[in-house]
Amino acid sequence: MAQTVNGAFTEFNKNSVNLDTERTKKANSSRDWLISQLKNLPNKIDNFPALYDGMSVKFGSFARKTKIRPLDDIDLILAFGASGSTYWTHTYGQSYTLTAPESATDLRKLCNYDNSINSIKVVNKIVSSLDQIEHYKAAETHRRQEAATLQLNSYEWNFDIVPAFYTDTGYYLIPDGNGAWKATDPRIDQNRTIEVNQKHDGKILQLIRTLKYWNRRAQMPTIPSYLFENLVLNYFDSKAEISQWIDVNLINFWHHLKSSVYNSVSDPKGFQTDLNTLSYDDKVKISNRAGDTYDKGYDAYKIETEDKNQEKAINKWREIFGDEFPKYE
Repeated sequence: MAQTVNGAFTEFNKNSVNLDTERTKKANSSRDWLISQLKNLPNKIDNFPALYDGMSVKFGSFARKTKIRPLDDIDLILAFGASGSTYWTHTYGQSYTLTAPESATDLRKLCNYDNSINSIKVVNKIVSSLDQIEHYKAAETHRRQEAATLQLNSYEWNFDIVPAFYTDTGYYLIPDGNGAWKATDPRIDQNRTIEVNQKHDGKILQLIRTLKYWNRRAQMPTIPSYLFENLVLNYFDSKAEISQWIDVNLINFWHHLKSSVYNSVSDPKGFQTDLNTLSYDDKVKISNRAGDTYDKGYDAYKIETEDKNQEKAINKWREIFGDEFPKYE
């Protein structure tokens, strides 16, 4: 229950959008403990390849603090030592091959017939080793595309553990889901999010989370999470300053999204040509929904600022965000 639009947004974000503070603390503690256990796997598991000390990283929306409820997965990159392996790219940099030398005996056991390291075999090696972590012996483990997934019984979240090799040119090679490797560097996403958030006095993380809630519940094709975060970051990074009011910033973004959804979206890491792979039909539906939402948001703003009617304005915002948005008290 709320008496003002601003108060309603504060309550809505706290109770329906943002992760619960205590669960977040527990998740961070659980993640850090798991990392410490993963580091010890080469000492416990036969033929488990050596790790690259200090190069494993936390990544994904949980690490960037842009994740919304529910807290369902936490991502980790587990960096292996290359042990003298070499790599080369093909298909215009979209796929990489890693070749292990004869001296890399543990990696050789995870190779194809031509001594190229099979990323699926590496993921499966992690999967088969996770039950040696004492606390997670009863947990369910499986491979999901490029990650080894640890599905917990004690918590509501899973861990997605992505194997990687850190290259001498400063980026990571992770599984592409088909046995080969692809390039990435999640540190770039992390730093960019921090920079744009700091540029606008810490307002951006909450805007991303609130907009992600809208993206998930709006009656339109859902924009993939990573693409959507970049659409939001691109827009606010282009502004010298933004409003102090969250509703104004939301309205402005929806107005922008009506047209920007049709545009290509560059990969800030430089590894993909265009992040926006939505079909034209989906782009039309998203544009129309963004336009409808902008109209409702702008109506709510006018009702609040011109008519001075907080109750009616809050009800208009409930049309956008649904029953989870607080009622007027």
